[in-house]
Amino acid sequence: MEIEINDRSLSLIQGDITISSTEVIVNAANSSLMGGGGVDGAIHKVGGPVILKECKIIIKKQGNLPPGKAVITTGGNLKAKYVIHTVGPIWSGGNRKEADLLVSSYKESLKLAEKNNLHSISFPSISTGAYGYPVNKAARLALKTVTSFLKEEASSIREVVFVLYGYKTYDIYQTALSEIKI
Repeated sequence: MEIEINDRSLSLIQGDITISSTEVIVNAANSSLMGGGGVDGAIHKVGGPVILKECKIIIKKQGNLPPGKAVITTGGNLKAKYVIHTVGPIWSGGNRKEADLLVSSYKESLKLAEKNNLHSISFPSISTGAYGYPVNKAARLALKTVTSFLKEEASSIREVVFVLYGYKTYDIYQTALSEIKI
């Protein structure tokens, strides 16, 4: 599924983000940036040790990455030249600013891509795996945030792709995208 917003494309695909050919992919990281399970583990495994090496340098310099923030490293062995690591919120029922933190994860990632003059970016469904954020709520927030960014920002970003691992998640994002007024 693909839509156009201000001569920019926003698309949804079901697949594996580690084989995405956009300039940058976003990693749903943990705050230590040391790799883990899910998309985080897959990106570190495919990207190779150079990503972990750069993450260690970042952590040594600034400490753990708080939820809602983002940093950038090389893509190592990935097709993508870069990886933006962002920490999404852990779902605690929705009363601990989880929505604000999730929106911030997407915005900070987009701003970092823009700051680095990148033209294409792929996102996973941040926080919906081990962090337990309900996919239907996360999809609406993610898509609303990205479409607003593409509508309002003068940006280098020409293409945003949501690479969704499972068909169920893809279907939920597809429904959420069809409900957004462009």
